[in-house]
Amino acid sequence: MPLGALPIARSTLPQSAGAALWRGIRGQCPRCGCAHLFARFLKPVDRCRLCSQNWTLHGADDFPPYVSILLTGHIMAPVIIALGLHTALPAWAMMTIVAVMAVTLLIALLQPAKGGIIAVQWWLGLNGFAPAPGKAEAGAETPQA
Repeated sequence: MPLGALPIARSTLPQSAGAALWRGIRGQCPRCGCAHLFARFLKPVDRCRLCSQNWTLHGADDFPPYVSILLTGHIMAPVIIALGLHTALPAWAMMTIVAVMAVTLLIALLQPAKGGIIAVQWWLGLNGFAPAPGKAEAGAETPQA
């Protein structure tokens, strides 16, 4: 397998950070958009099977859980308020419903958050992606004189 990513048509590359982010959120390779980004739930593939982009260089670390927790809190706050104001549920039932909903939402948001963070890191050339950021490869970056 080649050391670097294989050359692909510029039209296949994302043309903006938003496009790369959206590919990552959907669990697709941010570079080519065709292959899966994850081998398991939170384990990215070592290399894209189509474009050979190396995904072991990412440094998402603890940031995806922070994003998931932030989004879960913002989504659950109105739900908790509505349950408290408009239902006659006992406290234990309301807490059970809220806990199950929050844990489910948190787990559901983890993989999209990690995919999005990996995509942004690739696009901006952060961590190990620094020698070839995605925006430079896609031609979205203005050359410096």
